[in-house]
Amino acid sequence: MYLGIDCGTQGTKALLIDVEGTVLGRGYASHALMEREDGTREQDPQWWIEALCTTARQALEAAGSKDVRAIGVSGQQHGLVVLDEHLQVIRPAKLWNDTSTARQNAELIEMLGGANAWMERFGIVPLTGYTASKLLWLKQHEPENFTRIRHILLPHEYLNFWLTGELKAEYGDASGTAFFDPRTRVWARDVLDAIDGGSGQLAAALPELIAPDQIVGVVRPQVADELGISRHCIVAPGGGDNMMGAIGTGNVRDGVVTLSLGTSSTVYTHASAPSRDRSGSVAPFCASSDGWLPLVCTMNATNVVTQTLQVLGLTVNDIDPALDATEPGADGLTFLPFLNGERTPDLPEARGSLLGISANNFTPQNLVRVVIEGVSFGVLGGLDLILEGRRADVIYVIGGGSRSKAWRQLLADATGARIEVPVEGEAGSLGAAVQAIYVDAAQSSKPIGYEELVGRIVKVDPARSVVPQDHQRALYITAIERYRSRLRELYL
Repeated sequence: MYLGIDCGTQGTKALLIDVEGTVLGRGYASHALMEREDGTREQDPQWWIEALCTTARQALEAAGSKDVRAIGVSGQQHGLVVLDEHLQVIRPAKLWNDTSTARQNAELIEMLGGANAWMERFGIVPLTGYTASKLLWLKQHEPENFTRIRHILLPHEYLNFWLTGELKAEYGDASGTAFFDPRTRVWARDVLDAIDGGSGQLAAALPELIAPDQIVGVVRPQVADELGISRHCIVAPGGGDNMMGAIGTGNVRDGVVTLSLGTSSTVYTHASAPSRDRSGSVAPFCASSDGWLPLVCTMNATNVVTQTLQVLGLTVNDIDPALDATEPGADGLTFLPFLNGERTPDLPEARGSLLGISANNFTPQNLVRVVIEGVSFGVLGGLDLILEGRRADVIYVIGGGSRSKAWRQLLADATGARIEVPVEGEAGSLGAAVQAIYVDAAQSSKPIGYEELVGRIVKVDPARSVVPQDHQRALYITAIERYRSRLRELYL
């Protein structure tokens, strides 16, 4: 059996599968979140460990077996976990959606010559959510904690460390730190030297990089005993949630597009060469399988929809009736959904705006529609960027938003693409489990390629497929252009 763990913002999920992809057990445990008005979003890494144990036990109990050969871990990207010389966590982890470091991110960009210089030197332009600015924030706001840093880890790397006692990193998640060059797959130590003044403290704190077919290590005996699994169980490299989500949706070859509608929204595609985008809007990440994973992330998605429904006294069951009862464009309403600032475009201080209100269009149904349109139009702008002028024929949609048939239809009509939904909705934990199979096979004399694996394991649900309606396309083009025009007027 193979165990996939997905440590997200809201909770941790576990998925236990066999080598054919049959689901044998599941688990879930929620996380608390520390947040403040200044944009701070933090979690105690101990919460992740407790959630991992809870979810793994749930999955193992459901399976009725504990014969786990390998574990893969998916984790929320960009979070900063810092350890001291005794390998103890120094402070709570600052998360991907922590915007309190916006000023430090701007400082870092200027310190190293501006956005163009960053792209030329490091192949990436840092955004506020990336890990690098969190280190500069610590130096400026918590100097005593900063001086104690001896190890720098991302969330999934910390869980791997807890499982194995090994401090290791892999290319996919590392490429979201902004102190890693995704083109050459090496640490960009000049970035860390700029933060610590060239002392070498931070560069020395970096974990060892390993390739996608290597293992982090073997599960520590005390962990194996605590979970009740074999002491011979190996741990795969794991990766960021988007990288594992790519594997879990079969996005391991060129031409495949995945769109995730969760707390944040992401859209990404597999590529055999680094992204050619020079604006910095596309995250030029490495894949955790092979190749690259150009990606765009927006910070406002189902969280904004859920909050809107709560304000209106509605539930998720009211989404489809509201969309079905209204027309594309919501009778002239436009919503910029920046309730949490925004990452793409890079507007950490932005706030949401509802525009075009009249006595005739100000209805609960139109408000539901315009919020979903605002969330969708934002991420579809990212789709245009990663495809570089090409058009998607098929988009695999995952996350909470994929459950709504009317929302899937909106995406199909707005893009002109067929929308498919994988049978297994937990793409992150499935991808981590598939990676565990891949790495286990790589250690044997019978390696299995990713395309063969996902072709066998990742399936789509034909009952949830939708195709575009040509008569709606023009209406969405008009609504999208109005959205982008209002965005330019207010922020760009």
